[in-house]
Amino acid sequence: MAIQARDKLILALDIDTQEEVEGLVEKLADFVGIFKVGHRLFTRYGPKIIKVIKKKKVKVFYDAKFYDISSVVEKAAETVAGLGVDMFTMHTLGGLEMIQRARKAAKKRNRFIKVLGVTLLTSLNSQVLEEELGIKRNLKEEVIHLANLAKKGGLDGVVASSYEIEELRRNFGNDLLLIVPGVRPKGSKKDEQKRVLTPRQAIKRGADFVVIGRPILDSADPVRAAKRILEEIED
Repeated sequence: MAIQARDKLILALDIDTQEEVEGLVEKLADFVGIFKVGHRLFTRYGPKIIKVIKKKKVKVFYDAKFYDISSVVEKAAETVAGLGVDMFTMHTLGGLEMIQRARKAAKKRNRFIKVLGVTLLTSLNSQVLEEELGIKRNLKEEVIHLANLAKKGGLDGVVASSYEIEELRRNFGNDLLLIVPGVRPKGSKKDEQKRVLTPRQAIKRGADFVVIGRPILDSADPVRAAKRILEEIED
C-alpha cells in the first residue's frame, strides 16, 4: 500500500480496553498512519495509554478538545506536549488568548508537536447552531471564522467536517492542515454524524487527514477494512 495514503488515515480508537488497543495497533500499524486517543480511552487509562501506543513506534493524536480559561489550557497543553503525542486539539471557541497561550506552551515543550483547533463538531448542523447555541452566522461562515482564529493564534491546522474543506482551502490555501472526522467509506452508516463524505471525496476536496473509527473497529476484519479505505483514498 502507498505510504502516502497510509499517512493520511487516522484511526479513532473509540474502544474500551488496553488489550483491544494493543491488538489493533499491532494489526494495523502498517495501514494506519496515526492512532487517535479521545476522552473514552484517556478517561479510563490516563497518560498510560499514550505510552502503550507509542511503544509500538506509531504516531498518536490526542483529541483532547481542551476548552477552559487560558491559564488552565496553557498548563494542560504544556503537559500534553511532554507525553510524546504527535498532535492534540483544543476548541477554537475558547478564544484567541487561550489558543495563543496553549500553542506557545506546547511548542516550547515540543517544537515538533502539531497543535490543532476544533471548529464545529461534525454532529452539529445549522439548526442546532442557531436554535440551541444562538450563533447567527451560518455553519460555513462560523467554521471560517473559527479557522481564522486558529490561524491568528498560530495553530498548525483545524478539525472541520468534509463539507467545509473547499471553503477552508479557498480562504487559507495550504496555511492550515485540515483534519476531517466523520468520514465514512462507501456503504457505511452515518451514525450520529450530520456532515459526512467518503474518504476519496474528502481527500479530493483537500483534506490532509481523514479520521475513521467504526467502519474499521466494527469490521470482522479490521485489516481488510483499512486496506479498502486506503484503496478509496488512492482511487
